[in-house]
Amino acid sequence: MKYLVLALALTVSFTSCKKKEQEPTQETAVLSDYTAKNEQEIKDYLAKNNLTATKTDSGLYYIITEEGTGAQPTAESQVTVAYKGYFTDGNVFDQSGPEGISFGLQQVIPGWTEGITYFKEGGKGVLLIPAHIGYGNNTMGKIPGGSVLLFDIHLLKVQ
Repeated sequence: MKYLVLALALTVSFTSCKKKEQEPTQETAVLSDYTAKNEQEIKDYLAKNNLTATKTDSGLYYIITEEGTGAQPTAESQVTVAYKGYFTDGNVFDQSGPEGISFGLQQVIPGWTEGITYFKEGGKGVLLIPAHIGYGNNTMGKIPGGSVLLFDIHLLKVQ
């Protein structure tokens, strides 16, 4: 049940992130403050855990720990993913069962829409998502606004 709530929250967040570009507001100023803080938090986490990640133009970091051999999804794909979501301090805020959950990549936060496309079916790895491509300044359940989100990912199926 917890992962269904996360899926709904991911959907709501994604649609709220698609607003038209506007003049900078106090909210966007606060978010830009999180951007530098999130970047440092991710770099510190990677260094502390002796991990090497690939950084994309959006600010997403990802690590492929096990190459998959199946299909590679696009941003429009339907997928089934088993995951564990946690913060850089290791505290888990949500996770699916081993059977995973199914959803369209257009229904989730931008960090997932982009990040899952780097995996092949059967692949495993980690997404490190800064707030600006996660939930932004919005608090979602156990996730405070401005949070860096880490997800252990196992891409089970590309439909």
